[in-house]
Amino acid sequence: MTVAVRNKINQEFSKYPRRTYPRGQILVFADESPEHVFYLVEGRVREYDVSYRGNEIIVNIFKPTSFFPMSWVVNKTPNKYFYKTETPTVLHIVPVEAALAFVMSNPDVVLDLLSRVYKGMDGLLGRLVHLMSGTAQSRLIYELITGCYRFGEQTKDGSFILNASEVDIAARSGLSRETVSREMHKLKDEHLVSTAKGSISIKSIASLQKKLGADN
Repeated sequence: MTVAVRNKINQEFSKYPRRTYPRGQILVFADESPEHVFYLVEGRVREYDVSYRGNEIIVNIFKPTSFFPMSWVVNKTPNKYFYKTETPTVLHIVPVEAALAFVMSNPDVVLDLLSRVYKGMDGLLGRLVHLMSGTAQSRLIYELITGCYRFGEQTKDGSFILNASEVDIAARSGLSRETVSREMHKLKDEHLVSTAKGSISIKSIASLQKKLGADN
């Protein structure tokens, strides 16, 4: 996203009511038609389904300056997912008609939105490849690499800190918590990652990418 597009979106959507939510607040329930478009200013929001076992399966994670759910706004696609805050979150509540009119009248915003959709599709296709042909470890490594690029904080020594727990990674990858723990232990033994409460440290993305390539 260019600075000009970011400023344009922020200027338009910041006119609408601002709301602050704690971590774990459900914004939209599955099978519920959203009443607004949410413009994300601070924090993260997860879009997820719930398996028959009661486990969350993450479909997407939104970060600033995302606005959602646009599939429902543009196509009136029935909403099948939950939307919940992953962290303390600040949002602007935008009327659906106003959000749609703004997007349709600004080609640069449409192009940016389309770019985000394609990037998201690339991520989903990557998950699908590892789901269908990869091992549990390759699926875990793929999620760690993707998480670093999207949400990780790079430190001075080149490593990344990913603010996520093993439970979060399990929900994103579709693996069980026990499987993630087992495969994470193997990566720790190879000194590729380390964990602390609520965070994962990745020593080198290049090393994980090399290992991912070797496993495929």
